Amino acid sequence: MDGAQERSAREEKTGSTALRTAQVHCLNDDPVTELAKALGNSPLELVCLFASPDADFAALTRDAADAFGGADVLACTTAGELGSAGYEDGQIVAIGFPKSHFEVITCAVETLDRFDEQGLIDRLINDRLELTRRAPEMGSEFAFTLVDGLSLREEQLTAVLATGLGPVPLFGGSSGDGTNFGATFLSRNGVVLQNAALVAMVRTRCPIKVFSLDHLVPTGIRMVVTSATPEIRVVHEINAEPAAQEYARLLAKDPNQLGPFTFAAHPVVVRLGDSHHVRAIQRVNDNGDLVFFSAINEGMVLTLASDQDIAQHLEAGLKAMAEDCAPDHILGFDCLLRRIAAGQVQKTREISSLLRQHRVVGFSTYGEQIGGLHVNQTLTGVAIYPPDDEPA
Repeated sequence: MDGAQERSAREEKTGSTALRTAQVHCLNDDPVTELAKALGNSPLELVCLFASPDADFAALTRDAADAFGGADVLACTTAGELGSAGYEDGQIVAIGFPKSHFEVITCAVETLDRFDEQGLIDRLINDRLELTRRAPEMGSEFAFTLVDGLSLREEQLTAVLATGLGPVPLFGGSSGDGTNFGATFLSRNGVVLQNAALVAMVRTRCPIKVFSLDHLVPTGIRMVVTSATPEIRVVHEINAEPAAQEYARLLAKDPNQLGPFTFAAHPVVVRLGDSHHVRAIQRVNDNGDLVFFSAINEGMVLTLASDQDIAQHLEAGLKAMAEDCAPDHILGFDCLLRRIAAGQVQKTREISSLLRQHRVVGFSTYGEQIGGLHVNQTLTGVAIYPPDDEPA
């Protein structure tokens, strides 16, 4: 019996899980009522809603603000959903954190282009102390963030959060707008926000593991950013040549044919310490510049990456997390470019099966955060295991 089957059998026996999950179609006439019913009657500490951009986000979050018995409700728009069938579109996925297993404090960080960094650090320190006071018996803690995926401020935010959180493991995801890149939205307790982030600090009686997986391997092909506008993540020149043309030349491709499929299949990475992190390309602008999903600077050395089998790599990573005990659920933030890359190599169905088998729920993002870093083309999140005192 594999980990997922073992977990399923235990659920049938005990009738309980640490997390509660539900989903409805984004055009459902009354999504909040259906979601609330599906999440059950157990008192909830926190509810997260990951909504297709085709949903009426303002109405959804307004109705949800008072629908879950006083639980905080955090929501964002997506570039796709991770639901009961794996990769999905057109859904609203709800995740409930029961009071019996979790204690949570949330906050909104508004105006990301000018927020009070020291004020946020001080608040995080105080909130962590308050959580410890409230739930000293809960031995695990983590934090996650939902960030406006078009704010261009993820790097600054994660650096500040990491300072305030200290040893608390941090991960996050950038909200999406499908493949439109027009506008993304967040909400905390019914208040719709842009140019903002939501932060949840969590203590739990469940063992947890915060993780980040990617299937990319650096090659020997390097390039140097010789002209860029870092504040808007635009690269004008690579190797002193027009950026899109030089990138296409290194791939032996026609620069007029560059698009999301090429960028997903041929990412570039930057070395940070002993590891490499993707600097994913979003698009080519009208000037032939490359627009990136994450921070880029003049003088940065970029390395082309090749990919391992994305499904095999994912299966190995998920199995490793279930080696000693199968997670109750995995809350996952998966880069949109991974979904695109999976489609290119006809692995979408296989990956969806793996996500379903290992109970991964969440959404497809415009970027991910892990520790103090903003990254791309990863599956990042937290594996939440059954509490030690729950019946086996």
